[in-house]
Amino acid sequence: MLGLNIGIDLGTTSVIIYVEGKGIIMSEPSVVAFRTDTGRIMSVGSAAYDMIGRCPDSITAIRPMKDGVVSDFTVTEQMLRYYIQKICGNKIFKPNIIVCMPSSVTNLERRTILDVITASGAGKACLIEEPLAAAIGAGVDIFHPRGIMIVDIGGGTSDAAIITMGSIAISKSVKSAGNILNQAIMRYARRERDVLIGELTAEEIKKTIGCAYLRKEEIAMVAKGKNYVTGMPVSFEITSTETYLAMREHINTVIETIKLVLEETPPELVGDLMQEGIVLTGGGAKLYGLDTAIEEATKLKTRVAEDSANCVANGIGKVLKNLEFLADNGYLFKTRQDITGVEEEDNRY
Repeated sequence: MLGLNIGIDLGTTSVIIYVEGKGIIMSEPSVVAFRTDTGRIMSVGSAAYDMIGRCPDSITAIRPMKDGVVSDFTVTEQMLRYYIQKICGNKIFKPNIIVCMPSSVTNLERRTILDVITASGAGKACLIEEPLAAAIGAGVDIFHPRGIMIVDIGGGTSDAAIITMGSIAISKSVKSAGNILNQAIMRYARRERDVLIGELTAEEIKKTIGCAYLRKEEIAMVAKGKNYVTGMPVSFEITSTETYLAMREHINTVIETIKLVLEETPPELVGDLMQEGIVLTGGGAKLYGLDTAIEEATKLKTRVAEDSANCVANGIGKVLKNLEFLADNGYLFKTRQDITGVEEEDNRY
């Protein structure tokens, strides 16, 4: 195909872009800041991320993606247009773009993602499920007849899938993921300490001392916030045990989702899993003790993939080098006309 081949991991919390022949060239928070009155984009990515919770009334900083799907079409389009223009410049041919999506999205959500990509400047767009791309990026041999489980924990969704012979056999998606864990820490601080903290502070606490399995040696950190009663600034110490208690309910939801997938898996594939085990991918896989908690609950060996946060993007990169894989598995590149043509056909009935 003519045009640059680009892979995009379009996540709720970050956008990771892979360009054929160059590798991962961009990893930015999926945040856009714009003027409230005119809608004019002020900043995108890291610069906009730093504005979260700090904006005056005249500026709004939002995440245009929610739970792995488009929640604000216009802002998502402008964000992607900015990145595509930055990568492609004034090239004559429009790029061909592969985008990842959660395994449980509806047909309407699929069409919306395709539409926003083509509206952003793609010549042709194609969708691929996140667990499949994550497995490829983690170095798993997906074409082997043996089954393996991939659990991809992102910012908006956690996907658990059984992959065998190049396809997803069984999958489930749940919204207990990185953003929900941040909110759980924010609620805990307000409920137990009468302290209001922002999303960025909760994210820092999660990354620094958060755990899905109680640490043998408790650690702590000092965080800053605002007293809920007096409204005055306050510093407080929070421990790893407290973060575990705050996030425990949502960690258990992810584990229960994994168990549900295992319950629906045919016996032969379950037998394979006892040998192949579970592979954790996504930024959330880095949470301390998550692999131990899952292994203890399922009795299956569990490991965190190397460079887990970039597994999906690296998987798309490998697919870009072998586009026949997409054709062989029924994935099609679509133009804007193909997508709108489907909508027009639907409107006749």
